[in-house]
Amino acid sequence: MGKVVTFGEIMLRLAPNGYYRFFQDDQMQATFGGGEANVAVSLANFGLHSVYVTKLPDHAIGQAAVNSLRYFGVDTSKITRGGERVGIYYLEKGASQRGSVCIYDRKYSAIQQATPADFDWDAIFEGADWFHFTGITPALGPNLVEICKIACIKAKENGVKISCDLNYRGKLWTRAQANTAMSELCKYVDVCIANEEDAKDVFGIEAENTDITGGKLNKDGYKSVAKQLADRFGFSKVAITLRSSISASDNDWAAMLYDGNDYYFSKEYHLHIVDRVGGGDSFGAGLIYSLLMGKSGRDAIEFAVAASALKHSIEGDFNRVGVKEVEKLAGGDGSGRVQR
Repeated sequence: MGKVVTFGEIMLRLAPNGYYRFFQDDQMQATFGGGEANVAVSLANFGLHSVYVTKLPDHAIGQAAVNSLRYFGVDTSKITRGGERVGIYYLEKGASQRGSVCIYDRKYSAIQQATPADFDWDAIFEGADWFHFTGITPALGPNLVEICKIACIKAKENGVKISCDLNYRGKLWTRAQANTAMSELCKYVDVCIANEEDAKDVFGIEAENTDITGGKLNKDGYKSVAKQLADRFGFSKVAITLRSSISASDNDWAAMLYDGNDYYFSKEYHLHIVDRVGGGDSFGAGLIYSLLMGKSGRDAIEFAVAASALKHSIEGDFNRVGVKEVEKLAGGDGSGRVQR
């Protein structure tokens, strides 16, 4: 069983029921989620030893966040307790031509005010095979850039492979800030994960003949993007998710994996979306699992895309599927027929 460590912020998610707009009624659904936490849950569901690292207040809401992870079997023993706030995000799910809206309320959260002294990375990485973080975490502040760098250095010292999902968030930092920080952190990364926009937003690397807003992607253009990323930072693998947005409700979904020699494109899924939050995280988890299990490049990208396609059908941040369900879809059974 592989041991994977993920590090980031878990937030309280407040969302109107169904597809209501904010305060269209007087109820909000309260759940938890966050990039690396979503990955940790998926990996636990796949049967790996999944360790989640963060800092949370030692009060009822902080404990509820911990409990939400424990429910799925995530190892929460390395979570540091302290600070006063759990970050919040408000989500209004889009439908048809109305896009989703995400509003952050995460300033002064416990993890945002963390210091390097809060984490003993040698102890955290004991027996670990893999470390995963995203570009969201260093975007929380210069202290998190420093903590992520220390974590990466310690991971390398302990022989742990590192993956990073670039995950650019314009509401958290500028492109220039992202470029500076991620250019330094990516020196340590083995496997880079990005979507069709991240490479452009963070590093100015853009696929030719692509209109993301219009929902038209030139998939071959992403071969160049992947190679440029690998050549610049020495990544052993680059994975890029490819989302063609027909509307907020319907997307075409695929991905590509580059291993330094070959390019592997997955099959494309037409998704009728229930909840797209966490779609990229479920892809990242599927890829990490596949690579740890020794799957071929083609099988790895098919598993990762299938895991993510299933996540789009599930409410909440967390992907509630197991290996057999993913392998069934990756193997070609996407009929959605009732299983009796």
